[in-house]
Amino acid sequence: MNVTDLYNVSLDDASWRKSSYTANNDQCVEIAELGALPAVAVRDSKNPHLPASRVSQAAWRQFIAAAKAGGHVQA
Repeated sequence: MNVTDLYNVSLDDASWRKSSYTANNDQCVEIAELGALPAVAVRDSKNPHLPASRVSQAAWRQFIAAAKAGGHVQA
């Protein structure tokens, strides 16, 4: 899978979700799994009309693990 593959998947029918820990103020990150690929799309809930970033599921899991540990992800 490469970057082109990630961005060739349509988000028209994406099912967006956000953490249950977020407040109801629309200031959070939403994610949608890219069913055709082992990847996720990430967007700002305040600006859902803007393009979403896309990353592999492995990169997303690494990011979440680092966030939970209070650290940062090494590139």
